[in-house]
Amino acid sequence: MSYQGYLIGILGFGLISGMFSPIILPQATAAIVLLAPGLLISSPSVVIFLSYLLGSTLTIMIAGIPAALYERVTGSAESTPTSLWIWLACTALMALPAVIAFLQVGGF
Repeated sequence: MSYQGYLIGILGFGLISGMFSPIILPQATAAIVLLAPGLLISSPSVVIFLSYLLGSTLTIMIAGIPAALYERVTGSAESTPTSLWIWLACTALMALPAVIAFLQVGGF
């Protein structure tokens, strides 16, 4: 698999997690409301968009930590397929509550 395939999967899971996660979305929305109170006056849709964006970004950043630690331990100068698999797997695990909430399968 090329690097683009891994990155598309990582970004897809990050997007799903940022939009539907019952864990991340309330905190991201609260952070946007606290950090940019002037946006509430202009448009609530801007606040929702920014909270989705913040949740997706946080998911991708947090899921990348184990992959970065793996690269550091192995001494890799650039990303390898193994580190990208680690990043993809961690992003998928973080997106699992969002997928369950989206499909309305669990008790969320």
